[in-house]
Amino acid sequence: MDKVRIGIIGCGGIANGKHMPSLKKVAECEMVAFCDIVVEKAEKAAKEYGVEGAKVYADYKELLADETIDVVHVCTPNRSHSFITVDALEAGKHVMCEKPMAINTAEAQKMLDAAKRTGKKLTIGYQNRHRPDSLFMKQEAVDGTFGDIYYAKATAIRRRAVPTWGVFLKEEEQGGGPLIDIGTHALDLTLWMMDNYKPKYCVGTAYHKLNKDTQTGNIWGDWDTETFTVEDSAFGFVVMENGASIVLESSWALNMLDPREAITTICGTKGGADMMDGLRLNGIRQGRQFVTKPSFSGGGVDFYEGGDNDDPAFREAKLWIDAVINDKTPFVLPEQAFAITQILEGIYTSAKTGEAYYFNK
Repeated sequence: MDKVRIGIIGCGGIANGKHMPSLKKVAECEMVAFCDIVVEKAEKAAKEYGVEGAKVYADYKELLADETIDVVHVCTPNRSHSFITVDALEAGKHVMCEKPMAINTAEAQKMLDAAKRTGKKLTIGYQNRHRPDSLFMKQEAVDGTFGDIYYAKATAIRRRAVPTWGVFLKEEEQGGGPLIDIGTHALDLTLWMMDNYKPKYCVGTAYHKLNKDTQTGNIWGDWDTETFTVEDSAFGFVVMENGASIVLESSWALNMLDPREAITTICGTKGGADMMDGLRLNGIRQGRQFVTKPSFSGGGVDFYEGGDNDDPAFREAKLWIDAVINDKTPFVLPEQAFAITQILEGIYTSAKTGEAYYFNK
């Protein structure tokens, strides 16, 4: 194909903040159609990012009826990820769906089944894999630097950064709060580093401790106490089939002075790594403990912080379009994203029942 023709479904924050600006930089694609239930958002996106004559829709099914569209990016609230993705795959489109894959395992399974049935490519928007530090750590893991990774910690903690716009606080639209919103990124990084996608059981807790606070100190302003129906914090302990264990921490609002988001810590038989103060690798060499801290700066060049290839969102878009054009395997496999959804659902279920959740009952 000459250029990949893309349709954007959902023209809100994540589409404007990540997908459309990144795709605009990819020479091998063009955005030809935009859809949003608030049609003014689609019109604005078409003017800013679309080709001349780009079409605008309020109904995503009308966009999918355009046989000239090759790829669809699903950038809607979590609840609609599954059915829009399935419809797009059935319409013959390759699909990039924003994270999380779906609000639960059953909906994610429908997406997997549709991708296999149609033979179309499906990937999920976990752009944190494309950060320079993440790529470096992953290559070290592949090279065997850490040995057998048997303990890890996935961290996504904010002190006071509750998203107060859109539908983030509505459980019926999102399926949850910080666990499914930002905890999912930390968990993706962790499972990817471990190359381990087979959970055995988990124990989880979810808290609604700060939802009713009115003087919040939130960086995006006070939240609406009536509509804040999701958890403000959630934590999980996951045991994998091979015995490895993972601690998952997630919060939008926690009284902690050391907030960190979308990072992982891994511990193996030969060494370990964390992202607590930049990327740090540790181990034993010649009978001595050592720490190595790679540099990801411009190497002493003034005013240079790296080009587009150092931008995770651009790299995600570039590799995705390359996979479509050259029939390559997507960087993020839907089966990997499915395991993440399994674990998130398991933690939520355990939090509600007060019991451990077993994945293969």
